[in-house]
This record gives sequence, structure tokens and C-alpha cells, in this order.
Amino acid sequence: MKLSHLMIALAAIVATPAYAASTLNLANYAVTGSYALDALNGTNGGISGLEASAITYAKDRGSLFFVGDEGTGVVEISLTGQTLGYMNFNWSNTGSSKHDTEGLTYLGNGVLVVGEERLYDAYRFNYVAGGTANLANSSVSISNANVGNSGLEGISYDARNGGSFVTVKQESPEDILGGTLTFGANGSSIANMSQLFNPASLGLATLSDVQTLSSVNSLYGTSGEDNLLLLSLGSRMLVEVSRTGQLISAFDLSNVVPHNGIEGVTIDENGTIYLVAEQEQDGSVSIADARSRLIILTSNVAAVPEADSYAMLLAGLGVMSIFVRRRAK
Repeated sequence: MKLSHLMIALAAIVATPAYAASTLNLANYAVTGSYALDALNGTNGGISGLEASAITYAKDRGSLFFVGDEGTGVVEISLTGQTLGYMNFNWSNTGSSKHDTEGLTYLGNGVLVVGEERLYDAYRFNYVAGGTANLANSSVSISNANVGNSGLEGISYDARNGGSFVTVKQESPEDILGGTLTFGANGSSIANMSQLFNPASLGLATLSDVQTLSSVNSLYGTSGEDNLLLLSLGSRMLVEVSRTGQLISAFDLSNVVPHNGIEGVTIDENGTIYLVAEQEQDGSVSIADARSRLIILTSNVAAVPEADSYAMLLAGLGVMSIFVRRRAK
């Protein structure tokens, strides 16, 4: 093929929106990794690595963060589960007594938001390894009510259009909200959230976490970037849904770490899914050997290159064509 013909063909591919995927299609995914997480057990400033309940991906750090429902702090880990650092939580003046952290999301530049289940509150903080986050300094109440042990189970950030959030409530009843959160102190915070759809229509026993898909490269510019991942511990299912509640694809988690309760989900820009599960609590291992786990799901379908990659390739081909023409003179 002549160089000019190749450049035309590649340009046509870049200009064709249909070339990008419009769904993750969880049917194409398989478990490709499972890693035990450090227990920590009161060491390292009181951070505990057991009962892992939420996880989030930090693209600019190339790492993951997770929290346990003990609420003692947040742990940074590698993409294969090695402990990289930790930060303590100070709950003073938050009104929380149980410190039941069940939701976590990453905003970028070291900023995280953690959710407290029973108060349905969220707290924003800057991660500093070895430090302490004073959660009351930047918080927002989503429900303005104490909803007990069936409340906020997941929160996920969508960076598009100035930034927004999606949250899920575990049960009694299940709920899924979308909108904006303004964090502050001393009553200066604002929650502008409304129900996206009634999740009872999905038939999931509980809702355990949520993950927006707008950051996945292969979905960019398609309707798929509006989709969500919903995790259900009660049904042991991971599902992909639209923001109107249409079920798009599903992954059965029944035989994935069957002795651990999978409670958190996140995703990276390449579509790799990371799940976090609490430690074995069914007697299958000794208490001393019990560990939370990081589980990795990857698709067997090759990722669609980004438009930027094609642009770089075309630019390189342009330089090559100039070089070829000069040599032909």
C-alpha cells in the first residue's frame, strides 16, 4: 500500500465514531489476578487492612486506594496489591460514632472522597502518606439523616462537565443518586443529588458499590461513557447499566473468592476492573491467615486505541511522507 493511501485509511478510522466501543461487555471479562492484601492489624498508625470495603483508581499515581469499614484510615496499594502507604482518619466533630467507611473515590491530584455509610455523609481530603485527615474540615451530608447500617455503600466521581458524583444506598430501600456535591465546613456544604432510576428494577439483592465509566478510553465519545458499573454483594454480581437503569452486561462473581465478600469496584482507563473483598470470615482459614483481597478482571477483547494515538501516528506518517518526497527528488 502506498504511504498516501495508508494515511487516508487511518484518517478515515479516526473520523469514524462507530470504531469505538459503546459498552464494556462484561461477558468478555475474566479473572486474571487475585492478591492478598496486608492485614496491617493496628500497625502503621492504626490503619487496618481487613474488611476492605471500597477501592478507587488513581490514574496520575498509577496506584489504587482502599478503605476498610473500620474507618481507621486509607491505604494506597500498587496495581498488584503491595502496600505503598497509609493515612489516618480523624473523625472529631463529624458526628460519626461507627466510622463505617463504605465508599471511596479519587478526584485527581491526591484528592479523595470517602463516604460514611450510616450518616450518608462524604468527606474530601488530600492524601498525605503517614499523615492524618481531619474529615470534618471538608464534608457534605447527602441525606441529612442517619440511615443506619443500610446506607451509603458506594460513591464514584465523574470528571466531565465540571465534575459530578454517583452514589448508591445498600438496601431498605436500594437507591442510586447522581448530581453535584459542594464540600465545606460549618454548614457551608451543598448536596444537589437526585435519583437516576429505581434500582429495584434490576433485581439485585443489595447494592455494594458504583463506578462511573467516563474515564475508560475505549468508551470515549460513545453512549457507553455514561454507563455505570454496579456491584452487588448480596447477589454476587457485577453489572453494567445505563443511567436510566437498562441492564447492558453482567459478570457472575459467585465463584470468585467464594469465601470473601466482594464489596468494592473501580476501573482504569484501559478498562481493567479492580475489585476488593473483605477477609475470609466463614472459618475457611484461620483468623491469623485471613486477608482482604484484590481481584483483577480484564477483557479478552483488544482495547480500541485513543484518537490521540491515531493523531500521533498520522503526524509521524506525515513526517515520513515529507522525507520520502525529498529523497525522491
